[in-house]
Amino acid sequence: MSEADQRIDMSKPHWRPACTSDLPAISAIAARIHPDLAERPEVVAEKMRLYPDGCRVLVAGEDIAGYGLTHPWTQNRIPPLDGFLERLPDDADCLYVHDVAVLPHVRGGAARDYIAAVAELARASGITTLALVSVYGTRPLWEHLGFRPVTADADLRAKLAPYGDGATYMLRDLAAT
Repeated sequence: MSEADQRIDMSKPHWRPACTSDLPAISAIAARIHPDLAERPEVVAEKMRLYPDGCRVLVAGEDIAGYGLTHPWTQNRIPPLDGFLERLPDDADCLYVHDVAVLPHVRGGAARDYIAAVAELARASGITTLALVSVYGTRPLWEHLGFRPVTADADLRAKLAPYGDGATYMLRDLAAT
């Protein structure tokens, strides 16, 4: 493969590390994709500060067309919506995919590519599970990407309530893939 073939085709949408100057674009995308689940920019900035390796933006041409926020967490504990984490748990046993939002015109495989990168990040950290909350009817997408729903007891249902009707807590076992 030539050196030119190995370089990223910058005309194609691609993920890069997020930085604080991306916060206005991230907030605008969140308001469009997750209008009922918006989080303050300072909450997003905290996630970027606590775990920069898991926070990325999708660049399409000159524009940011999506973002993904992931951080170490503990299974079956759902971070509060629009709440500060304060610190990452010392006993983290999963990478929690807090949010993936991609504008419709660039969706063809963008979430898959982000999850593949996050899975590699987890494996490199010795973590064998990814976790997330599926919202807005996205459960089939996440199932296609290897996540499985967790049967929700009363405590888990209470934690899911702020995420809206149909919110589903899901895990993906990386050891099996």
